[in-house]
Amino acid sequence: MAARKGARRRSDVTADILAHLHAGTLETASLPEMLVMDLAELMKNAVPDITPHHRASLVDAKLGVVAKMVLGGQLIHDHIGIVAYDSLVAHSSDTVRGWAAYMLCLAPDVPLTERLNRIRPLADDPHFGVREWAWMAIRPHLATNLAEAITLLEPWTLDASTNIRRFAVESVRPRGVWCAHIAELKTKPELGLPLLQPLRADPTKYVQDSVSNWLNDASKSKPEWVRKLCERWRKQSQNTATERICKRAMRSLKETDE
Repeated sequence: MAARKGARRRSDVTADILAHLHAGTLETASLPEMLVMDLAELMKNAVPDITPHHRASLVDAKLGVVAKMVLGGQLIHDHIGIVAYDSLVAHSSDTVRGWAAYMLCLAPDVPLTERLNRIRPLADDPHFGVREWAWMAIRPHLATNLAEAITLLEPWTLDASTNIRRFAVESVRPRGVWCAHIAELKTKPELGLPLLQPLRADPTKYVQDSVSNWLNDASKSKPEWVRKLCERWRKQSQNTATERICKRAMRSLKETDE
């Protein structure tokens, strides 16, 4: 189906759209569409090897959307295994591709290098939601192996893909969104410089926003470090991209100063 405008409210999702979403033949185009879906129904159609008993847990009203994504990945991992990964990465449903990210990251004894290599297609996925599930799924592994993660992600900051460059920063934000904080980066944000420095003048707003949000996170625990870094960047890169990043990076500091 052609690109479309997503529903703004759950009540706006038509029966026809919902049927396609449940069949796994249509991607969601907004968060309300994701929230209105019956994920057990989607799993029945997309991953039929999961038994009705097990997929029924996906309709638990007490679970939030992130918990359901983790659970979906766990069910696939436990009942099919990592062998299903490649087929799920190529699935037409963005939600199923998100489950693939969690399944990969729930698998034990996978080196971080391999996890990053295998999750890369999802980090560069055309769908905005899949890209978010990808970094959220792998983030615990990055936080646990922070030094190695930064070293492995550093080449990603030079990638031609805007999505890959953004992933390198977004995946290790000190505070992040819908995820646990990385305490070490809250107290030692300078550890993230190998990822931030190459992107201080990135031409795309998608990457600029991620860099500035990373620094805004850091400013809540290390305000002077962020101030000095932005001062240095403004001298090194006198352009609109760097200025926009620095202005957004210090937005919380401005509010505090006022």
